[in-house]
Amino acid sequence: MSVRYFLLLLAATFAISVKAGAQPFAYITNESDDTVSVINTATNTVVATVPVGNTPYGVAVTPDGAHVYVTNSPSSVSVISAASNTVVATVPVGNLPIGAAVTPDGARVYVTNQGSDTVSVISTASNTVVATVPVGDLPIGAAVTPDGARVYVTNQGSDNVSVISTASNTVVDTVPVGVGPQGVAVTPDGASVYVANSGPGTVSVISTASNTVVATVPVGDDPQGVAVTPDGAFVYVTADNVSVINTASNTVVATVPVGNSPVAFGVFIVPASPVPPVPFINVPTLSQWGITILAALFGVSAAVAIKKRRTAD
Repeated sequence: MSVRYFLLLLAATFAISVKAGAQPFAYITNESDDTVSVINTATNTVVATVPVGNTPYGVAVTPDGAHVYVTNSPSSVSVISAASNTVVATVPVGNLPIGAAVTPDGARVYVTNQGSDTVSVISTASNTVVATVPVGDLPIGAAVTPDGARVYVTNQGSDNVSVISTASNTVVDTVPVGVGPQGVAVTPDGASVYVANSGPGTVSVISTASNTVVATVPVGDDPQGVAVTPDGAFVYVTADNVSVINTASNTVVATVPVGNSPVAFGVFIVPASPVPPVPFINVPTLSQWGITILAALFGVSAAVAIKKRRTAD
């Protein structure tokens, strides 16, 4: 069994505080330091450093911005209070937790346990695991539908996606996709799920109505991350470059050269500020969508190191 490390660009889900004048914060896991850096996105400065568990990986923030959930090796999740920037709870989960996703109502956190082939369901009210869901081999990515009814989990080792019902916390469907699925994203209307398949260099498009693959889109080599624009019109996929997929036709309409080995994992597209874009970044096609695409640690992005395990022949 070999171990590969990737620097993953993970835009932490955030919510503007209800307090007037409050600014959003970015939470960045520091794997080697066993800490989380808290960045004020208004000033792009670190305002706190929070000790957490060993080798922290994934980050998820509740919709109200009150708590931050951080996955730690070998088997725990640290819960950070955003008000005090201290750990207020530690939740035991499965082995080697990687990804984390919060339901839209903020009631549950779904954590992929790559070493246990399970997903832990954490109640945010009690910060306890209320269900453990067996899924496929080596689960890594997780994405919740906008209505909170389903969670789509990519299983890197079994080349499929587990569909979890949040009502019963059971797998209600399993969708075969390409080899080595990694990143996963749901369109804003909840109609489609896009899965990056690292092996064949493709993206599988799943219809949530039928839970079947309705299109397979060739992209660059070894795609990892996938994210949808806020209007649902385009999907950005990181591979040896960045492929832009038109969701109406499910074809690549642009390829954007970037740096070496781009591996964005999670939500890495955020809505633009209400302030008009400055001229040097006012690219016509982007300003029409009203988004900013993050290709480095910037703004509300959060970088985490995620350990990916592959079984050697």
